[in-house]
Amino acid sequence: MATQTGSQAVERASALLGVIVESGAPRTFSSLVNELGLAKSTTSRLLHALERSRLVHRDRTGAFRPGALFSLHAARPSALHDLSELARPTMEHLSELSRETVNLAVPRGGQLVSIDQVDGSYLIGATNWVGVDVAAHCTASGKVLYAYGALPLPTGHLERRTAHSPVDRAQFEHALVEVRRRGWAASLDELELGLTAVAAPVRAVDGTVVAAVSVSGPTNRINDYGITKLGDLLIAELRTLSALLGHHPRKEASV
Repeated sequence: MATQTGSQAVERASALLGVIVESGAPRTFSSLVNELGLAKSTTSRLLHALERSRLVHRDRTGAFRPGALFSLHAARPSALHDLSELARPTMEHLSELSRETVNLAVPRGGQLVSIDQVDGSYLIGATNWVGVDVAAHCTASGKVLYAYGALPLPTGHLERRTAHSPVDRAQFEHALVEVRRRGWAASLDELELGLTAVAAPVRAVDGTVVAAVSVSGPTNRINDYGITKLGDLLIAELRTLSALLGHHPRKEASV
């Protein structure tokens, strides 16, 4: 067998790492050999190199998963910048289609934080929400993150921001069940009178929800566009964004 060149080794190691990262579940040695079609000795040598570099971790069962370097990067502020960069084209497309303001929000320390925004084409409704502290239970993005466990459920009294704010805990939790059923959330006049938003989740490799993207604007314009239509649009667009993060819902991992 001819000795593999440096570039071949890099290409094979990259392919091996890509399979492990994108699988969404730990991968056994045999499943990696079968999927990539590499010799067992080559696969073993590459995995050892990836382990030494902390790009791959072998768990107690002997299966392989993404290594510590991925976790370290995800914990850094730069990871949020990377997420914003990936999400920008999708957000701009959503804003172009809806003509409304689009926000990217993430959980941080038990709170909802908007980290990026694309302004709509209308003059009315283009409030800058980046970094603004809001009552998450009154927002569409907050409901998405609560519904999928990205944010811990609020404790104590639920703040009433308007007459439409959800303050009954049982009703609020039932609303989260509906969010999971249909895949998107809405907030109609709940944070501010005259403001409505619709949001859907962004998923990571393993399917966990790591962010929410919302479209917001004056209630009359959002109603004219159609709340359900907007929810379905968000689901379709964010499916593509989640795929950029490695989430492939129809792809079953070989274990």
